[in-house]
Amino acid sequence: MGFQQNTLKKLSEILGISISTVSRALKDHPDISTKTKTRVKELAATLEYEPNNFAVQLRTQQSNVLGILVPTIRNYFYDFFISAVEEEAVKQGYSIMIMQSLDKLSLECSNINVFRRNKIMGLFVSISTETDDMTPYKKLQESGIPVIFFDRVPELGGFSKVCLADEEAARIAARSIIEKGKKDVLALFGHPHLSITKLRYASFKSYFERYAPDSIVTYFFPDQVEASKQICLEVFKERVPEAVFCMGDMILMGVMHAVHELKLKVPEDISIIGISNGLIPTLYDPQITYVETSGFKLGKLAFKQMYSSLKGFDGKEEVILESILVEGGSL
Repeated sequence: MGFQQNTLKKLSEILGISISTVSRALKDHPDISTKTKTRVKELAATLEYEPNNFAVQLRTQQSNVLGILVPTIRNYFYDFFISAVEEEAVKQGYSIMIMQSLDKLSLECSNINVFRRNKIMGLFVSISTETDDMTPYKKLQESGIPVIFFDRVPELGGFSKVCLADEEAARIAARSIIEKGKKDVLALFGHPHLSITKLRYASFKSYFERYAPDSIVTYFFPDQVEASKQICLEVFKERVPEAVFCMGDMILMGVMHAVHELKLKVPEDISIIGISNGLIPTLYDPQITYVETSGFKLGKLAFKQMYSSLKGFDGKEEVILESILVEGGSL
């Protein structure tokens, strides 16, 4: 007789009730009275009883694990997202398994197979820059595993997506620059393949063309820290623009590296605004003005969608988290 059965037997003998009643009480079965459940759980806590999760997994062919697949864990946005999901998952009795694609399609596909072998119950995904074929995710869904895409989401319909208000965030940033009277702008965006970049770029560009058509706006797509820094150093050799827009935190960090290297003063010599998770802008003096796109809030929203799917409720295909402007002293 295994450890779990021995412990159930001990609870049964002490309380004078059947093993099956003990088992059902521990699982909150509706047929068991509240009084009996309380007696069983209090004694179980005293004896430090824990259900044998491995045995449950073998019996049900499921784990209580939720997967999270991100391009990289070396990013504060994903760090906050993971933290929010884990916080909610623990409350509901789930654990999480985190893997990163490093923006490589081959690694992304390999990770999907690892998740499948570990019998995850659901998967949160921010796709890689190389991802075009959504077949692996369709197969997961067809096998009964809910997939929630977040941040970097597929352009195709038919998937559950929890997104930042990308177009709105870009409009807020563009409007803020225009309202400050800045007419010479360097605008830096992420990888051009991603839908998030396409949406933010189109919205930002459209707003300037409509409301400040005489402005000079120069666009680049550096994606990461070092590339952003090098673009700024090259541009600043010819002229220092009045303002720089940074689509994300990695880009902002690269811009600030260049600003500090050239000993430019913010906002006297150059103004800065970004779209950010919220932490990086607070590390500079003055604090950078940014449009908040919170990874933590998005994680909470994504888990809500996942939990609904796991419980059999059909969620919305796309849920949007609104953006807000956080004033700093850089614009």
